[in-house]
Amino acid sequence: MSSSQHEVNLEKLTYGGEAMGRLQDGRAVFVPFGLPGETVRIQLTQEKQNFARGEILEILKPSSDRIEPKCKHFYRPPLPEGRVPTQSVEGLGVRACGGCHYQNLPYEKQLTAKADILRDQLQRIGKIENPPVQPTIPSPEQWNYRNHVQFHLTDDGKVGYVFSPLPKGEGLGVRGNVRAIEECHLPEPTIDAFRNDLQFESRMNLERVSLRSGADDDLMLILESETEETPELEIEADISIVHIYEDHPVVIAGSDSLTIQVLGKDFHVSAPSFFQVNTKMAEKMVQHLLTNLPTSQSANLLDIYCGVGLFSKFFADKYAKVIGIESAPSSCEDFAINLDEFDNVELYEGTAEEILPALAPQLTQPTHMIVDPPRAGIDKFALDAILQINPQIIAYVSCDPSTLARDAARLIKGGYTLQHVTPFDLFPQTYHIESISIFTR
Repeated sequence: MSSSQHEVNLEKLTYGGEAMGRLQDGRAVFVPFGLPGETVRIQLTQEKQNFARGEILEILKPSSDRIEPKCKHFYRPPLPEGRVPTQSVEGLGVRACGGCHYQNLPYEKQLTAKADILRDQLQRIGKIENPPVQPTIPSPEQWNYRNHVQFHLTDDGKVGYVFSPLPKGEGLGVRGNVRAIEECHLPEPTIDAFRNDLQFESRMNLERVSLRSGADDDLMLILESETEETPELEIEADISIVHIYEDHPVVIAGSDSLTIQVLGKDFHVSAPSFFQVNTKMAEKMVQHLLTNLPTSQSANLLDIYCGVGLFSKFFADKYAKVIGIESAPSSCEDFAINLDEFDNVELYEGTAEEILPALAPQLTQPTHMIVDPPRAGIDKFALDAILQINPQIIAYVSCDPSTLARDAARLIKGGYTLQHVTPFDLFPQTYHIESISIFTR
């Protein structure tokens, strides 16, 4: 065994989709495609002072949980024509398309792993003892659940994913890293069926191509580029096509928006706007908030990072006033349309750190708060303002356990109690963990 090869016992799954073990010198080593309880022979791919990364050369003792992945691209990218695999084992160490991390693990075990990882992050980063993490809420669909998928294009105009990293010695730049995919089990069926028909001219000036599905199987094709010139394409299907350049959408065909239905309510969602990619799980999150927020007609609700108004729309008739804060212009326009029926709703366009400090002195009634920040968590100045506003209850919707743990520590230090944290599996087969935490003063 060479000096860069090691035999390792894998102990647990970590946030990011890798399994962790220990090298003989005590350093943690992180390995893609490994499972807890396995003994593996690995090759180190990265060495740091306190940790290392490796790829599996051989599974010496497999986990009894290990199952065959559903997708052919899970372990290895499709190689360019004429290339043969260079590794001794059929590419276990090569992260294939990178979209999935847990296809080798039964779904029930994925749910348990996510609750364990969330608990671990809250303990290690947030220094919260025995965090009250509930069992993970499963997705009704383990496969074909995404209403929005982004693709890149290969040189010859096929839709694919960036496969990273590539087999050794194959540095081809981003476009060269894109591999056409033969199958993907994450998009909703309408997107998946249409994906197979998509073919573009070679070397088109497009950064990204997205497909989105809405109510009644409506489809939207979104083309993103760095030039103003509208791409020319011929598509026979009855779908909407929108070109986005510097956040400016131009309609090529159909409409500039889709309707997405959640619990019987319609949401107008424009091409550039964010919306939860798993519609059925968005419903479960709304239901959870409706159950856990003690609404009051004498209180205000602040919906921070409110997007197109997914949560506001369900709470507008339950509070004296609902105040949304959102920085993305297209989401603000959609919010105004989606909440148009209510007279007690206000919207402030701008960042939370700009608006909250100015808003704080004006809030006289008791305040409840829903916060749904991006992956980076709540901005430090926004969190200062939240503590100044001092809401009675905060529902924190998180898509990143590490930034949730950091922010939770600050809220607890600021006088809040973490009542419970519920993970929601919006992204089956992947390491991503959405959660809702309820903090009370």
